[in-house]
Amino acid sequence: MIVLEGGHTDHKAISNTIPINHLSNREPEINIHDPNDQNLIQGFNGDMSLQDMYNKEGDFDDEDDSDWEPLEKHLTIVKWFCVNCTMVNGDGAFYCHMCGEHKDSGILRHGFLASSSEDADSIQNASLKQNGKSEASCSKTLAPHKSTAVGFDDRMLLHSEVERKSLPHPERPDRLRAIAASLATAGIFPGRCQPISAREITREELQMIHSHENIESVELTSQHVASYFTPDTYANKDSALAAKLAAGLCADLASAIYSGRAKNGFALVRPPGHHAGVRQAMGFCLHNNAAIAASAAQAAGAKKVLIVDWDVHHGNGTQEIFEQNKTVLYISLHRHEGGKFYPGTGAAHEVGSMGGEGYCVNVPWSRGGVGDNDYIFAFQHIVLPIADAFAPDITIISAGFDAARGDPLGCCDVTPAGYAQMTKMLSSLSNGKLLVILEGGYNLRSISSSATSVIKVLLGEKPENMLENVVPSRSGLQTVLEVLSIQSNFWPNVGPIFSELQSRWGSYIFQEIKKRKRSRFVVPVWWKMGRKKFLHHILTEQQLRFNSKRRKKILWL
Repeated sequence: MIVLEGGHTDHKAISNTIPINHLSNREPEINIHDPNDQNLIQGFNGDMSLQDMYNKEGDFDDEDDSDWEPLEKHLTIVKWFCVNCTMVNGDGAFYCHMCGEHKDSGILRHGFLASSSEDADSIQNASLKQNGKSEASCSKTLAPHKSTAVGFDDRMLLHSEVERKSLPHPERPDRLRAIAASLATAGIFPGRCQPISAREITREELQMIHSHENIESVELTSQHVASYFTPDTYANKDSALAAKLAAGLCADLASAIYSGRAKNGFALVRPPGHHAGVRQAMGFCLHNNAAIAASAAQAAGAKKVLIVDWDVHHGNGTQEIFEQNKTVLYISLHRHEGGKFYPGTGAAHEVGSMGGEGYCVNVPWSRGGVGDNDYIFAFQHIVLPIADAFAPDITIISAGFDAARGDPLGCCDVTPAGYAQMTKMLSSLSNGKLLVILEGGYNLRSISSSATSVIKVLLGEKPENMLENVVPSRSGLQTVLEVLSIQSNFWPNVGPIFSELQSRWGSYIFQEIKKRKRSRFVVPVWWKMGRKKFLHHILTEQQLRFNSKRRKKILWL
């Protein structure tokens, strides 16, 4: 873990804490005026990062520029960051060039129900706002016993990145604000759901999942203004509290659902958790919330726990924690691309070890743009058959919504209706004992609409636009067949499914070609740039080479 002094660092991830001077309780400052500032260029061997070039105004060489006369001596670059997707836009624009959100969007007041095309404080359906207010006003009397429980605490909003960078960090407090605003506007929470009180997870509970090293390193962050576990995984002085509250809420929800005190539940928590392993915090994650919830459910009496992870990134931490455990079945659907997509783990042949073989099921998509059809198809032919054979006592969803349409990191195409249908399918397991835990998701409109659709299913509403007779893409079908061929060695009931799909291969390919001809989907250019790896290279100041002999003013808009 790296602890920062000031707002700029070389971001070299190391395993042990580096003792440095104590930080002041003020926002870090970056010197952008001195071109010879060694704090900015040390260690780059003449190169500069994108962050450096963004921060430094003026020339980037030592040439004599007396012949150059700017129109204005002090040129001010005005820009705004999209509240929905964090992308930077010029002051002359009123709509985000990436996602189309208005500059003065009300998404943090009304969530996805806010109009995306107006600067006024308006929502898409005025009647929803009124209904939401009336339902919310009687929240204490409408929520029955054994209702859907929601775990939320606004102290988790204190976890935020202190260091100023060229782009806001995608894992930001506004993620929870947008979902909470959507639920409040729709009258769902408060209103139709049962709130639960938050508590900090105990050290003893954490030790069931994490090593002493992980627990201590997270706790140490409370002594510093800013610190980093990895270049993209930040912490501030309130992050340890937020992580313990998130874990405590997940543990209590799992216990309440298994014991019958709640019908099902949604953990509206951050920081996320599924990348956090036994020893390490990484991938925006500090403690593994889903693993802690599984442990709490087993402490309450559950013999077998199913974790389904539909976050677009593989939950390498969760897999590591349970890869030798036959009492927890971990199923993950994620972008993989032969290990090129973050975090690089989660290939189909990773099935568990040391007696836990078959209790890790990975569905690794080979490309981006994967949508509802492929996900539902995989649920029908892999997830549900294996889950039925496992017969879990409680089901936990690691619900990242970064595979949603419009997400800048996931670049996939799952809709709110798709998430709702997957939730409905999983609610048939474990006698309906289902806990949904928020993981990733970085487009506020996508994450809030998807989360709202999932909670409506938990409340008993039927999903809209249920997909039937699903036809997968060719690559999706290939992935499903690969997984079935491997998992049939451990789950005999999927063997016939594998044989049937093989025999129908030609039919599926023919239907998929016809579907393409009917509707050709053009992938936006920014999808090709939207990999987590690419965006994080910007966020973590990846070194960029430039021609120092070519004098030029660089304005990053």
